[in-house]
Amino acid sequence: MEIIRIVVLSLSALLLIFVGISRLSNPIKTYLKNSGIKLENDPSLLNEVRGVSSVMFFAGIIIAFGIFIGKLSLTSHFVATLIFIGFVIGRLISLKVDGKPSKQITQGIIFELVLGMANMFCLVNLWN
Repeated sequence: MEIIRIVVLSLSALLLIFVGISRLSNPIKTYLKNSGIKLENDPSLLNEVRGVSSVMFFAGIIIAFGIFIGKLSLTSHFVATLIFIGFVIGRLISLKVDGKPSKQITQGIIFELVLGMANMFCLVNLWN
């Protein structure tokens, strides 16, 4: 179970850190390349995007700590579950209200669901 926990936390942390840094450093290019979304050069919009990107980056850092500091494993899995399941719930609401997103975003929903459920599985097993 320990190897599964490390793999799940590693994948979760790497994804959030990579996406967070990419969107913080160049949100216009990153969104266009990864999601097919063309962001305008609007300071307010970019401020919102960078704010969420920063949360993703720092959540990735917290999750990564759980790989190396055993006492933080529970917290790391909890944070990862909240982040990934939170994204899935928000995206499913948007799917219902706004319609079907691009193929890249649909694939992202699947990755978020898999990582969210994997972290939830690890979280439940840590409590038992």
